[in-house]
Amino acid sequence: MAAVAALVLVLEAAGIVLLNLVLGLVVDDQDMSLAGLDPRAMSVSAWIAGCLFGAYLLLCAAILLTMAARDRPPKSFFRIVLISCAVVQGLLGAASVGLVGWAAFFFMMLSLALIVWSLVSYGDGAGQGSRGADGTAGSGSGPGSDSGSGAGPEPMGPSPEPSAS
Repeated sequence: MAAVAALVLVLEAAGIVLLNLVLGLVVDDQDMSLAGLDPRAMSVSAWIAGCLFGAYLLLCAAILLTMAARDRPPKSFFRIVLISCAVVQGLLGAASVGLVGWAAFFFMMLSLALIVWSLVSYGDGAGQGSRGADGTAGSGSGPGSDSGSGAGPEPMGPSPEPSAS
């Protein structure tokens, strides 16, 4: 799933860079100005913004590819980067429905779903426990292990009142 999400992010990065390149060319060719700004500065700013956002999406795709290749969740910093990418996908999806249309919205929601699915399916790695060389869970006495008393987990909720017999 992470590899598919990485592929979608690479396609999105190419689209974002191309979109900003076209927008910069349009602003430059028509000598558009906003509040007295130089049209050339506006077009260069659009190109720089497109390249930076494309690089951010490529970084997220690289994190997802690493996640898929190692079959392990990312470390905390890279996990935060992926979470921020998911938030950005949601915000861009909400903005794109009014500006571009429903097709762009569905594409953004697809990429959001793939990122979140990758993050959720790999988990945070805390509940994996110790693994042996053969990949089976080792014998531990941590939470959730059945070694010791042989009883199951403690029931949750209020304890029953002792009966007076």
